[in-house]
Amino acid sequence: MRRFAPLFEGADAPVLDVAAGEGRNGLHLARLGVKVVCCDVSADALAHAESAAREEGLPLTTWRVDLESGKCPLDEGEWGGMLVFRYLHRPLVPCLKAALRPGALLLYETFTIQQRELGKPSNPDFLLRPGELRELFEDFDILHYEEGRFSNPDRHAARLAARKPSVS
Repeated sequence: MRRFAPLFEGADAPVLDVAAGEGRNGLHLARLGVKVVCCDVSADALAHAESAAREEGLPLTTWRVDLESGKCPLDEGEWGGMLVFRYLHRPLVPCLKAALRPGALLLYETFTIQQRELGKPSNPDFLLRPGELRELFEDFDILHYEEGRFSNPDRHAARLAARKPSVS
């Protein structure tokens, strides 16, 4: 999905790295000069991302937030792009969609139900059904979609690159 990272350059608002952990994906975008906010529930993980950004002088900040609290913590039209990797909380999807600005890019990759063959995660609450990621964002302009087994690390996943439609 790194091939889509340059599409974030020139975003008119910061890009949100959702459930960022230690910020690997957000740091990659920040190295391209994109303003990024990494959000996660783990203060320790965010401290790692913050430290790396500070050491490299990158345009990255962090936000500690529980995305699964039940109330959408994101403002409508707040974000110029979004990254979601290795995370699935289905009730949050409408919130994520609303939080993106029209024309904003979304990169989403997470595990499919076939991941159980390889180990964790194995809880179906965190695994996509075949075609589900495409269905969740069928109202977006899909630039790229694929499902399958990928390497580095070995995993079964679905990948999506999509734009929120512009207001007409």
